[in-house]
Amino acid sequence: MSDPVFEERSARFLEWFRAWPGASFHADIEIRDLRNTGRGRGIIAKADIPEDTVLFTIPRAAIINTQTSDLAKRIPEVFATTALDDTDGEADDDVGETSGPPDNWLSLILVMIYEYLQGERSRWQRYFDVLPTEFDTLMWWSDKELDGLQTSAIVAKIGKDDADSMFRARVLPIVEKNPDVFYPEGARRLSEDELILLAHRIGSTIMAYAFDLENDEEEDQENEDEWVEDREGKILMGMVPMADILNADAEFNAHVNHEEDSLTVTAIRPIAAGQEILNYYGPLGNGELLRRYGYTSIHHARYDVVELSWDLVMSALKQTLAIDDAILGKAITELDPEELEDAFVIDRDLEEPDSRGGFQGSKTLKGLPEDLREQINAVLKVVRKMSPEAIPDKQRRDEVCLSTMRRAFELKLAGYPTSAEEDAKFLSSNAVAGRPGMALFVRYGEKILLQEAISLAGEKINELMALQGEDAQPSAKRLRTK
Repeated sequence: MSDPVFEERSARFLEWFRAWPGASFHADIEIRDLRNTGRGRGIIAKADIPEDTVLFTIPRAAIINTQTSDLAKRIPEVFATTALDDTDGEADDDVGETSGPPDNWLSLILVMIYEYLQGERSRWQRYFDVLPTEFDTLMWWSDKELDGLQTSAIVAKIGKDDADSMFRARVLPIVEKNPDVFYPEGARRLSEDELILLAHRIGSTIMAYAFDLENDEEEDQENEDEWVEDREGKILMGMVPMADILNADAEFNAHVNHEEDSLTVTAIRPIAAGQEILNYYGPLGNGELLRRYGYTSIHHARYDVVELSWDLVMSALKQTLAIDDAILGKAITELDPEELEDAFVIDRDLEEPDSRGGFQGSKTLKGLPEDLREQINAVLKVVRKMSPEAIPDKQRRDEVCLSTMRRAFELKLAGYPTSAEEDAKFLSSNAVAGRPGMALFVRYGEKILLQEAISLAGEKINELMALQGEDAQPSAKRLRTK
């Protein structure tokens, strides 16, 4: 069933967009309501579209940033020396710092708050009308909903409290010091809590939709065939009307090209009538995809990751090596703590999609974390000096290292309250949807990766034992000469 208000806002936005000098929107595509599939608005092909077709063009003047908004002109002292190299789309670690100019992330938040509060006076009012007001990014989940992610490390990366502190330290003072700038005459002024909520909403919008506005012509020639993640540019962050209407996936059919006066979106392969136009956000696992953008995708599952703490690895090493805790503890103190990693990442280390948005090749784990192997071996070398009988030779060390890795993977997997098999049944039943369904998909993907890691470690142990067996057998030549 159609939503007249939703459709009217889309139509007004498209009319507004087309009115910008230099803007274009191909006749064979349309903005469509995709909320029944959990994707908000999207752009769909109405007819078959050939490869290399320019789907739409966004003039740089239509992009919201510190150069196009009037805010920087009205309070220039605030933006006088904005650091252009801080474009990670994240809150700074030093959230309590209140001196100095805002970085690009905070600058765009201030600009977006200003333009939003201008209402009809803003050139981008029609754009704000189609931006989301509700989000499924992890920032907005309740504690009960976050429990569905179980032991996923992504929960620790949400940073809601840090963002809240940053807004109170860096955003509120600027707005409260310049009320006549931020609020139009006669407009109601927001309370502190309302302003913080708006800052969180704007921050989530920027996290999910902002682009880094690099110029393709400035890219190194050697990188011209490589995909660049939207959030890795080094120049200027901005909100890009129409480009952010595109949904994204790890198998996609369009690419955003950054040109001198505009951004163009081009079909990178033929697109059939009825297909959605899809952009690409980079090789993100579903946990990170959910944290930043508020959705999950089966095509991103190949990029899933699992974090393993060193404490868990040490527990596995104690179980595997079965030596006195004092020896192991002393071995750790012999190592430089500055060189010891606290956590390790298991991932499949796969290639990114090709230049046509497709992916070929294996999607399974092919190697174990080399940094983890090196750190375990560093400990075992010290243990061998202290207790030679525990690690008599390199073969035994390699066996203990691989067994420790496998045991650590098993312990991590056992830490999830439900098994991969139980999660698979939930997924196949299609009984879990919304946020619980996305949490289920994230944790299931992590468990599948851990199962692959356990299996691969087991294979390597078997290979090692087979080599040891061969070394123990006398050669045929030696047998004949006896």
